[in-house]
Amino acid sequence: MNKFIKGNTNSDSHTKRYKTKKRKRVRKSVLMRDSYTCQESKRYGKNVEAKVVHHIFPAKEYPDLFYNPNNLISLSVKAHNEMHDRLTDELTNKGKDLQKRYERRVFGDNEKRDY
Repeated sequence: MNKFIKGNTNSDSHTKRYKTKKRKRVRKSVLMRDSYTCQESKRYGKNVEAKVVHHIFPAKEYPDLFYNPNNLISLSVKAHNEMHDRLTDELTNKGKDLQKRYERRVFGDNEKRDY
């Protein structure tokens, strides 16, 4: 059974998770793993500093993946803003393309995704 089924989480508990020590440790670890480099810019041969750690599969919809480093990627502020529609907070086509590129890394070969 897939433990990473899409489903909304309580907004208050979701917001609180961003302020935990564990989240800060995971964020720092991901930035270090990615050499503080925007991974989206790196795809195009550019070296841009990453300041944001992005949930590839949104944390509100996939709460079990919140701390999973395979679901996190270092991005520049500009690249991060291109992943979300800032008015609706929905993923843009770029955000959806990122999900397609990383789904195997996040879920493995045998998991069925519900998105």
